Amino acid sequence: MSTHPSPPSPSPSSGVATTDGPSVRIGALAPLTRPGWTEAGHHLLAGLELAVREVNESGGIAGRPLELVVRDTAADPRKAVEAVDELAQLGVAALAGEYHSVVARAAATRADALGLPFLCSSAVLDALTERPTERIARLAPEQSRGWQVYADFLLGAGHSRIAVAAQPSVYWESGARILREHLAPRGGTVVELDMSALDPAALCDELVDSGATVLLLLVGHPEPAVSIVTSIRRDRRLTGITIGAPAGQPEFTEWATLLGDDGTAIPFLRYLPERLSPLGARVETALREQLAGAPSFVAFEGYDTIVVLADLLRSHGVDRARTAEPWSRTVEPWSRIGVEGTRGPIQFSRTPGISVWQWAKAPIQVVDRDPAEPDRFRILRTG
Repeated sequence: MSTHPSPPSPSPSSGVATTDGPSVRIGALAPLTRPGWTEAGHHLLAGLELAVREVNESGGIAGRPLELVVRDTAADPRKAVEAVDELAQLGVAALAGEYHSVVARAAATRADALGLPFLCSSAVLDALTERPTERIARLAPEQSRGWQVYADFLLGAGHSRIAVAAQPSVYWESGARILREHLAPRGGTVVELDMSALDPAALCDELVDSGATVLLLLVGHPEPAVSIVTSIRRDRRLTGITIGAPAGQPEFTEWATLLGDDGTAIPFLRYLPERLSPLGARVETALREQLAGAPSFVAFEGYDTIVVLADLLRSHGVDRARTAEPWSRTVEPWSRIGVEGTRGPIQFSRTPGISVWQWAKAPIQVVDRDPAEPDRFRILRTG
């Protein structure tokens, strides 16, 4: 069951529950309107809702139904903080979700200050909170790990001079720094092109002069990413250049719809194993029906988020006021998680340099859309 953004108070809207008693509420954050990546938000929510239905069909949490209370962040950190405050007042037992890293960081910081557990589904920014915390955990791989895999892919493909078209953002700046620091000792260089000062045509001119063999899109979706790709594909001077999108813009059907063949052969990061487990295959079938199309990796992240939180709530209790004290005494409930997710066994540990509990073995792929069959993804590297 779930509650969507418009009602002033939560009410069930989906799921066939075999449970009774007061519901256990989980606050869900997702970008469901622009300028957020709305397709990612809807896939995230689809995974969350499917898992909630299945939890309820199997008896809920100690006989009580699980309920999502959904709030739209619209990729706005301020809205996310306001949503966390509202959800805390509504008495949610935990928070889940969010796709955008800068938004998730704002939500995580506020949740930690309020003593509210938060399992971040998709955001990857290493510094999810400013200080180490026991209350926050993350399913997606940290940005430094994923983007280093991507950098190794570029080197292996013969690219040593890499240009990045970047917009001002903590997330994009972090990505550029990770690439620069990982590539430099291995003979690679990064040329940064500031998209706050360039339009796509001017970017093409700069790219020709840069000597780079690949351009990485560290920009928003659909714009200016779509316009940049279109301009490069139409510029005869740049026929041989590779376009890359480590943040994953080509994962979503909107990308293929807007760009067609121009959107193929653009490598990006996604977080799926080479083969789904039997659970993952079953969930993929259910998500495909729910979404009327192929689920993205973000939908699997949403499903796994509820699997983890259900295990946490069953073992640690659903009364946040009662559980806050054990949490502060470093009982470390995240370390006790051991569940089977759609993409493999999930356990959390402390990763050096990461302030939150991290699923250290989250799968990583570099993939692209096949030019011969744009709806098919080719796996180019795993890590």
